Amino acid sequence: MNDLPLRPTMRAEELRHAFDRTFAEPPGIDTALKENLLAIRLGRAAYALRLSEIGGVYSEKKVTRVPASSPALLGIASFRGTVMPVYDLHILLGFPTSSAVRRLVTMSVAPIALAFDTFEGHLRIPSDAIAPQGASEGMRHHVREFVRTAGDVRGIVDLASVIATIRTQVSQTAS
Repeated sequence: MNDLPLRPTMRAEELRHAFDRTFAEPPGIDTALKENLLAIRLGRAAYALRLSEIGGVYSEKKVTRVPASSPALLGIASFRGTVMPVYDLHILLGFPTSSAVRRLVTMSVAPIALAFDTFEGHLRIPSDAIAPQGASEGMRHHVREFVRTAGDVRGIVDLASVIATIRTQVSQTAS
C-alpha cells in the first residue's frame, strides 16, 4: 500500500461525494420528547417556566400601582387590550421583593401576569432530564421539579400552584 498523501484533486472529490451523500440520506429524526422552558433568574436563583403555560413575555412594561392587601400584588398592566393584575414572583416563591423587576409573563390559563428580574433564554430539553423534587430536599415554594442545564440546576415553577395561591389570597381578602 502506498503511504503517499492524497492528491488535492482526489481529496476534493471525496469531500464533494461526502457532501452530496448528506442530501441523499434521510434526515435524522429526534424521537425524544422535548420540553420547552423559559430560563429566568430571581436574584441569583435560577428558575424555569414551562413555555406551554405562558401567554406572553414582556419587557419594561408599565405597571400601575393599586391599593392592595397582598404584598405580592404590584399593580395592574394592560396586555393586548386586557388589564391584568401583576404579581411579584419573588414574593410568591418566598424571596424578598426585588427592585430590579424588569420582565413580565402572562399566563395562558388565567388573566394574571408575573414579574421577575432576568430573562435568560429558551431551553429545549429532553423530558427525561426533568427530575421531581426529592423528599429529602427542603420544599421550595411552588417548585416540584428540577432540570439541570449547563452549570445550573433550575427549579421549574409550578404555575398552577402559583395561580392557586393567588386565587386563595384574593378570596381571603374579598371576604
